[in-house]
Amino acid sequence: MTRYLPARHYLWLGITAVVLAVFSGWVGWRSPLAFIPAALFLLTAAFLFLMASRPAIEVHEGYLSVGRRIIPWIDIRRLDRTGWISPLIVRITLFDDSRLVLVYPGDLDSCNSLLRHLRRLSRDALIEGIPYRQYWGEVLAAARKRNRRPRPAIAFSNPRTKRRSSACTSV
Repeated sequence: MTRYLPARHYLWLGITAVVLAVFSGWVGWRSPLAFIPAALFLLTAAFLFLMASRPAIEVHEGYLSVGRRIIPWIDIRRLDRTGWISPLIVRITLFDDSRLVLVYPGDLDSCNSLLRHLRRLSRDALIEGIPYRQYWGEVLAAARKRNRRPRPAIAFSNPRTKRRSSACTSV
């Protein structure tokens, strides 16, 4: 089992945004335009606290656990990643065509590790629209093994040509 927790820097950045909002509000008593950055800092702090409070994601051999929700790997039919890597946002389509947006606010290495686990363990899923076996190159490896045939021996039409070719190869 691998457990992915939200990165701690979201919490610290949220606290920093609240402190800056309080400071901007204090300055706003003298200059009313300072209330605008105070409001923006509060919105940013709310977003950062929301990201810091995301549930833990656990990857098991048989299922994916997001908070209290358990999703068996065989129920996942499609994985689509958005352009975001940190925080990682993945759209998961389940067997009954219901969709789940997985948001993981971790550091870059954890996001890449979680994405690789999701792709590796979703054996029945389309990954970015490509079947699992083709995405990981398993189909191509099997096709290469099938296509390997021994080279046919060169057939010489007359013995004189055979003698000439063996004379050219000897030094």
